[in-house]
Amino acid sequence: MSFDAPVMAPARLLDPAWLDYNGHLNMAYYNVLFDNAVDHAFALIGCGPDYRAKRNMSFFTAETHVCYVRELRPDAEVRASVQVIDHDPKRMHLYQEIRHAEGWLSATSETLLLHVDMSGPRVAPMPEDILEKVGEMAQAHSALPRPERAGRSIGISRKPKGGTG
Repeated sequence: MSFDAPVMAPARLLDPAWLDYNGHLNMAYYNVLFDNAVDHAFALIGCGPDYRAKRNMSFFTAETHVCYVRELRPDAEVRASVQVIDHDPKRMHLYQEIRHAEGWLSATSETLLLHVDMSGPRVAPMPEDILEKVGEMAQAHSALPRPERAGRSIGISRKPKGGTG
């Protein structure tokens, strides 16, 4: 199977119920858009909605970092992408972008996902067939440049005290 690099979720309009009192997309719904894009990518590797029911396994988010670059207004049409940056038998490191239909960047997300055996629940290796498909997707994405916004940390930078500059 070949995978798009990156995987692109279908374009969609914003749900008017997702707007906040400032008239733009509420920050929580950026995560909904990112999550829907991951669901799209997961369906391609065999981890769609029936994965838990059939195999009693799932993925949990361990960490995520969202950067809000440019606000989305009520009439926006958007697409979200998914890029596999790294993976091992128990984890996936993803980078995502939400872009307006005009092409400009609205938000990014970097996420670490854990594969979970729901009988514990506990972190567990992916089944071989799933790991193989994740590897194929990662291979397709390996030709992409490492995203500039990947690996960012959050904090307030301060100038040293007592300096002359």
